[in-house]
Amino acid sequence: MENFKETPLMYGVAFMVIAFIFAQSFFFIIKSWKHGKELGIKKETLVNTVTSSILFTVPPAISILVTVFVLAKALGVILPWIRLTVIGNLAYETVAAETALNNLGGSLSKEITDPGQFSTVVWAMTIGSVFPLTFLPIVCKKLQKKIGGAISKNEKTAKLGDVLSAAAFIGIISAFIARAINGCTAITEPVLDAAGNEVLNEAGERVTQKVITESAGLLSILTLIFAILIMLLIIFLCRKVKFLEKFEPFATPLAMFAAMGCAVIFSKVLPENLASFTWYEIGGVL
Repeated sequence: MENFKETPLMYGVAFMVIAFIFAQSFFFIIKSWKHGKELGIKKETLVNTVTSSILFTVPPAISILVTVFVLAKALGVILPWIRLTVIGNLAYETVAAETALNNLGGSLSKEITDPGQFSTVVWAMTIGSVFPLTFLPIVCKKLQKKIGGAISKNEKTAKLGDVLSAAAFIGIISAFIARAINGCTAITEPVLDAAGNEVLNEAGERVTQKVITESAGLLSILTLIFAILIMLLIIFLCRKVKFLEKFEPFATPLAMFAAMGCAVIFSKVLPENLASFTWYEIGGVL
């Protein structure tokens, strides 16, 4: 049976989307270059601007590649490739896909074999990204103008604005971290009797139960702690050592990969009972 996640149609859609993104990018690069020359900007300045812009796209591109790997097991390569070529990030894409699958009794840790589940995940990931693209152009300018006017009155309100922005960002990240640490993933399975047959209720319907398939534990906490420490170390070195300051934009992807490496090391060197310890028993029933 042909894998519906990697059909010629899916590849065709992927190549069309990518071709459009490349065409759009080259169009704006050419237009911007011509306009820069019309403004009298030196060629050297234009080259440096383009070069630095290319370099600054590398860190987010690495994090996007990580997201593709995370989603590929369940969704295949093509869908995450299409989604993340246009818009999206690790936090949103994985949450949208996982939420949709949890409600359907699936999980990102397992390959999706049901076209209905796959279609639902596609809609959940896409609609969530379309909404801000249509909503923000309408309200963002007015909202930004009002907030900017409120926090730019004096130095104290300006600092308060920075604090509120940082607090909002930290709050969002904390919510994701808390959910990941304390949460668990479960799938709905039929209840079986001693002979391995499905148990039916009085109405002749299958009796089901939610079985835990994933849970955070000690390894998750250690990986999180080391990710934070590595991130802080990289930023400290970039700010203290002058020739390293250009690497500060790479701090996030470097910390991510280093933390993943630490997770692999911990899984090998820690005693098995500690490395596999989780808050919820895998295979347990909710």
